[in-house]
Amino acid sequence: MTKSKTIFVVDDEHDILELLKLQLTKASFTVKTFDKGRDFLEKIKTEVPDMVILDLMLPDIEGTEICKTIRKTDQFKLLPIIMLTAKGEELDRILGLELGADDYLAKPFSPRELVARIKAVLRRSEVNRLNSNFLSIGEMLHIDKRKFEAKVKGKKVNLTSTEFKILELLVSHPGWVFSREQILNHLWGNDKIVLDRTIDVHIRNLRSKIGDAGNYIKNIRSIGYKFEA
Repeated sequence: MTKSKTIFVVDDEHDILELLKLQLTKASFTVKTFDKGRDFLEKIKTEVPDMVILDLMLPDIEGTEICKTIRKTDQFKLLPIIMLTAKGEELDRILGLELGADDYLAKPFSPRELVARIKAVLRRSEVNRLNSNFLSIGEMLHIDKRKFEAKVKGKKVNLTSTEFKILELLVSHPGWVFSREQILNHLWGNDKIVLDRTIDVHIRNLRSKIGDAGNYIKNIRSIGYKFEA
């Protein structure tokens, strides 16, 4: 059975939130609603939806600022966004799209049209996501996120799930330094019950398994690790 897509709706009009929740649920989506931008931004730290429907005018933070924040965060760069707002002028539509929105629909709107646009944006997003599922460092290292598979010099490496996730995180952000705490949060979020030094053991095992490519994983003393090819 195909997993239902999750959509976060951010709007300060409760009638709109109720209408969208009803219509999108009928269309087999899982819907969560937010009437404040900051509540939404806090939520996506622990749960990433398949799409965001974002109102431009919010009481606490403008939708444009939320869109900028999302697009500046590497984890959310491919997160589809549809701007939904009372502003329908061409300049506003252009601004929303330039900030990274995937589509723009002005109020009042047809729920059927919105559902059609959601499905179209999700189809395009899936193509982009598939294209982002592969990471390569020259001929040395290839990572296929879909298959949880890593190859070094063309030879498949047998990694544990934890080792693969650490490798994927570091290779996805070359040059970025991640503390042990950040790596733990990436692996287990709020459910982590292990010590941060556990990461050192996983890194040591990972380096051993990927051979020469392990030299790219650098230990930043007293801080954590980075990947630098």
